[in-house]
Amino acid sequence: MRTTAVLLSAVLGMLLSACSSPTPTGKIAFSSDRDGNPEIYLMNADGSGLERLTYGPQYDTNPVWSADGQHIAFNCEIQGNLDVCVMHPDGSPAVNLTDSPGADGSPAWSPDGAHIAFASDGDGNLEIYIIAADGTGPVNVTKNPASDGLPSWSPDGEQIAFVSDRDGNLEIYVMNTDGSELARLTTSEAAEMGPAWSPDGGRIAFCSDRDGDQEICVMDASGQKVTQLTDNDRDDFAPAWSPDGRYVAFTSDDSGNCDVWVVNADGSGPKRLTEHPGDDHGASWAR
Repeated sequence: MRTTAVLLSAVLGMLLSACSSPTPTGKIAFSSDRDGNPEIYLMNADGSGLERLTYGPQYDTNPVWSADGQHIAFNCEIQGNLDVCVMHPDGSPAVNLTDSPGADGSPAWSPDGAHIAFASDGDGNLEIYIIAADGTGPVNVTKNPASDGLPSWSPDGEQIAFVSDRDGNLEIYVMNTDGSELARLTTSEAAEMGPAWSPDGGRIAFCSDRDGDQEICVMDASGQKVTQLTDNDRDDFAPAWSPDGRYVAFTSDDSGNCDVWVVNADGSGPKRLTEHPGDDHGASWAR
């Protein structure tokens, strides 16, 4: 009888282990002002192993990993002007790629690492540009009097999702990388922002205030089948997929304090990764 009980207990344990969600793995880059001004940090995907990468006197925010994990692009404030910089993930000295009089930000790597899309107001209004990874050859691909920003490159390298107010309120659009074949994906009266393609290219995560505050949502890449992942009284924004597509990291603003959270891709199991009086935000998962 005792032997049977032990066997049943072992089988039950294996079944529970198989049914439980695996722990997120990998590295997450994010920005935080916990040491005075916004800087770039790294942590493990479970919130452990915190490491500070940048030590500049000005703002460093919005880190984004290259697909090969060898570089991090980010917003860098240099002499009061916002630019796009790139560094290695060991925090080695950053290279300024844009160095223009306009504000340049929200970088997004192409899947092959050869180009970076970013938003800039250098021509008078906010547009999406593409630049070579060495900082040469910037090209304006939106060329619209509206404000266009927050680009996200599709995993196949063929399209860019972005946010625009060209039709009145903030909505998510998609275009080819040369600016052609523009399509509007969201059509609600809410503000929809922060698109992020899933690793398989089939879904796009974004944030929306359609229920009164900002929540994380997911839709098909065609704009259909919108699912809300978070549902609370906080503002949740800036989604970022895990490399395996099982999780979505995001920023949550709890009464004026931002922290990095992670949730399963079906909306279950939200977990807070950072808990600090400073603001932690803008997570990006190493692929």
